[in-house]
Amino acid sequence: MKGKFQADTYIKFLIYAVVIILINIAGKTLFYRVDLTENRIYSLSDASKTAVAKLSEPLTINVFFTENLPAPHNSTKRYLMDLLEEYAISANNYFNYRFYDVSPQEDGTSDKAMENRKLAENYGINPVEIRMIEQDEMKFKKAYMGMVMIQGDIIEQIPAITSTDGLEYKLTTTIRKLNNKISTLASLPEKVKIKLIMSSSVKNVAPVIGITELPQLPSSVKETVAKLNDSNYGQLTYEYIDPATDKIDSLIEKYDIRVLQWPDIPEKNITAGRGAIGLSVEYGEEMSYVQLLNIMRIPIIGTRYDLIDMDNLEEIINENIESLIGINEDIGYLADHGTLELAAPMMMQQQNNDQLQNFQTLMNENYTLKPVNLKDDRMPESLNCLIIAQPTETFTDYELYQIDQALMRGTNLAIFTDAFKQTQPPRQQFQFNMGPSYKPLATGLEKLLAHYGVRVKPSYVMDKNSFKQTMPAQAGGGERNLYFAPMIENKNINKDLGFMKNIKGLITLNVSPVAVDNEILKKNDISAYQLISSSDDAWEMTGQINLNPMFIQPPKENEKFKSYALAYLLEGKFSSYFNGKDIPQKKMEASDAAEAETETSAQKENPELAKIKSKETFIPAGKPGKICIVGSSAMLKDNLLDTEGRSPNAAFILNLIDSLNGRDDIAAMRSKIQQFNPLEETEVATKNVIKLFNIVGLPVIIVLLGLFTWWRRNVRRKNIQLLFQK
Repeated sequence: MKGKFQADTYIKFLIYAVVIILINIAGKTLFYRVDLTENRIYSLSDASKTAVAKLSEPLTINVFFTENLPAPHNSTKRYLMDLLEEYAISANNYFNYRFYDVSPQEDGTSDKAMENRKLAENYGINPVEIRMIEQDEMKFKKAYMGMVMIQGDIIEQIPAITSTDGLEYKLTTTIRKLNNKISTLASLPEKVKIKLIMSSSVKNVAPVIGITELPQLPSSVKETVAKLNDSNYGQLTYEYIDPATDKIDSLIEKYDIRVLQWPDIPEKNITAGRGAIGLSVEYGEEMSYVQLLNIMRIPIIGTRYDLIDMDNLEEIINENIESLIGINEDIGYLADHGTLELAAPMMMQQQNNDQLQNFQTLMNENYTLKPVNLKDDRMPESLNCLIIAQPTETFTDYELYQIDQALMRGTNLAIFTDAFKQTQPPRQQFQFNMGPSYKPLATGLEKLLAHYGVRVKPSYVMDKNSFKQTMPAQAGGGERNLYFAPMIENKNINKDLGFMKNIKGLITLNVSPVAVDNEILKKNDISAYQLISSSDDAWEMTGQINLNPMFIQPPKENEKFKSYALAYLLEGKFSSYFNGKDIPQKKMEASDAAEAETETSAQKENPELAKIKSKETFIPAGKPGKICIVGSSAMLKDNLLDTEGRSPNAAFILNLIDSLNGRDDIAAMRSKIQQFNPLEETEVATKNVIKLFNIVGLPVIIVLLGLFTWWRRNVRRKNIQLLFQK
C-alpha cells in the first residue's frame, strides 16, 4: 500500500514537471505579456509600431553592449533587448538588429573581442566609465553601451545608453528620421508634380520690369527638377503650363500665382496683354506654391520686380516637397522684432536668464529651427509651424500681412508673448535697490490676434499656489512665496488633448492671463481649448507693476480671487485680418535709400515700367490651422527648461510644438514616460482628521480587536464546556 502511494506521488511529480516545462517552452515560443502600468510605459506606442511597419528599405541596428555589467546597467540591456524584440514583432522584413558582446581592452584580448571593439569604434561608439561596487569597494569600469542605426548610406549613433528613460522615444524618432525620406519617397502611391505656370507673353515684358533672365526660367526650373529627381527616387514629374489669356482667371482660383497686366507699349513694340507666373508643387489633394516673382511696392519710388534666387530654388522646392509628403523637419522661428535670441556659439555665450540654449538643444533633436526675418524676406511657404517668442518691436502692416497669409496657407503659430517689457534701471539706481520697470507692450500683433478671437490681458497673474523660495539663514530662513511664479496643478491642466494627457504639473513665471472672444470664435467656427490655468487663489496685478516679493501681498477681498486661463489653443479655418482691406505695401528702410535712388533713376529712364500692373494672390480664408498663445515667454527660457527634456515644462513645450507640426503621435509617446506624479493637495480639515485617526483611532481599533478576540475565545470556551457536560 505504501509502495503504491509513493509510486502515485512520483507519477504526479513527473506530470507536474512535464507540464511546467511545456508551459515554459510555449511561453518562450508564443511571446506575450501584459502591461498593467497606467501609461503602458512598457508597451510600444502606435507611433513606434507605425515607424517600423512602414520601412521600405533595410534598417539595421547594431548594439554594442558589454556583458555582465552591474546594476542598473544590466537591467538597461535587458530592457533594450525586450524593446527591440517588440519592434521586431511589429516590423516588416526590413527590420534587423544584432547585439555585439564588446569587452573593453583590459577585459579581453581575443580576436573576436578586438574585432567587435574595432567595429564599434569605426561607428563612433566608444566606451564610457561606469561606477560599480565590488567587494564593498567603489570601483570604476569602462563599458560599451551604444548602438548605431544604418539605413542606406545614412548612419545615426546613440553613443551611450545609460538609462531606459525615454529610450523608446529616442529610437522611434531616430528611425523616423532615417526612414521618412527614404521609405516615404520609395512607397509614394503617386508622383509629386512640379508645375511651372508661365505665360509666354510675360517674356515680352521681361526687359521692361528689369528681369532679362526671365525667358530662360522654364529651362532652369526643368534642370533643377531633374537634379532633384535623382535624389528623390524618381518620384517627381515636371510640367510647363503656358496658359492662354482666357484661362488665367481659372488658374488664379486654383493656384497662388502672380498676374501681370500691361497696356500697349509702342516704344518696346509690346502689345497690351496679360500673363501669369508661378510654381506649384502638388501631391494628391495637397498643394504648395513657390512665388517666382517678388513684387515690392515702395511708396513714392514705385514698383520693383525681383526674380527668385535661382541658386536657392532647389532647396526651396525640396522643402515644399518634404512639407507635402509629411517629412518636413523645419520649424520657423521669428528672428527679428526683438524676439528672444537663439543660443549663440559656445565661445560667444554669456550666462543670462534670457538664453534659449536648452530650448534650442531640445528642438534640434528632431527639428531644425529656421530663422525667419520678416523685415528682409518673405515668409517661407513650406513651414508647418512658426514660433514667435517675446516680440518687442512694432510690426508693420506688411509684416503682419506676411504672418496672416502664412496662417491662411496652413502654417500654425506658436506665440509666447509678454504683456510688459521689462527694463533694467541704470546702474546708479540699481545700487539703491530700484527694481526693473515694466511698460505695456504694443507691437501690433495684438490687433491680429484680436481679429482671430484671442488676446493677452495687460496684467500679471499672482497665485497663492506658487513656487516657494528657500530663504538663507541670514534672512531668517524658512520659505517665501514667489506669487509671480504660479504652480499649475494637475486639475488645472486640460487632459482632453492627447499631448497634454500625462502632464500633471507645471511652473510658470511672469505670466499674463489669456482671454478669448467667444462671439468671434463662434462666428468663424473656431474651436478654443484652454490648456492651463491658475488655481482659484489667483489674482491680477495691474497698473504699477512691482515684482519684488517683499512688496507683494494677496488682496484681502475674497472676490478678487479666481482662476485665470494662461494658455489657449485655437483650431479651425481662420479668416484673414486683411479681408476687405488694401494689401499693405512694404515700407522702404533707411538703409535702402541708395538702392531706392537707383530704382528711381531706372524708372525715369524706363517710364513704361509704371504702366505694368500686377496682382498679388490674396487668401481671404485659409486652410484648417492652429494658433497656440501662451501668456509668458519665460516658458522657453533656460531657468524653466532642463537640458534632458524630462521635466513637465519641457514635455509641455515639446509636445505643443510636435502637435502644431502634425506629430501628435510622437507627442503622445513622449507624454507616456512622464513620471512627475505630484500628490494632490490635502485640505487642512482632512489632514487634521487623518492625524487624529493615527493618534487615537488606530489604538482604539487595536483595543476593540483585542476585546473582540477575548470575547470570541470566551464564547468558544463556554461552548466546549457545555458540549462535554452533556
